Amino acid sequence: MNAEVSGDGTSNIKQRRSNILWRIIDFIVAAIFIYAGVLKVLDPIQLAHDIHNYRILPWTLSVALAFYLPWMEILCGLGLAFRFLYRGALSILTVLIVVFTLATIAAKARGLDITCGCFGHASQHWSFPAHLATNVGILAALLALWFQGNARVKAAD
Repeated sequence: MNAEVSGDGTSNIKQRRSNILWRIIDFIVAAIFIYAGVLKVLDPIQLAHDIHNYRILPWTLSVALAFYLPWMEILCGLGLAFRFLYRGALSILTVLIVVFTLATIAAKARGLDITCGCFGHASQHWSFPAHLATNVGILAALLALWFQGNARVKAAD
């Protein structure tokens, strides 16, 4: 068998499996944001309406975000997939999901019945708990990738 043992007693096979698992998570999270971004790019006017329905931003800013945010999601997703500006992509996506989650909670607290538009028509009829569960799951994956990356950098030092 072609397994070497490092100084701390772990085998290269275990390290490779761990790296493969984290790359799979990278690709899944990247695919989620790329898919959502592409769906939003295809219908920016609907996204502008969805953003405006939160009653947080004026219409002109909602329109600007509808044309800008999907491309940021796509580019950050590609950054995760190809590990290009990886930490920046992780940071931006984490901030986006936190802001969106807080906006969703604020809208629900104000009694607004909103459609998030995250995944096109598929997410239009999701319940509030389903929206929250999806956001928390994505946030958990982003944070896991962030902390795994920090642990990997410290281990290399």
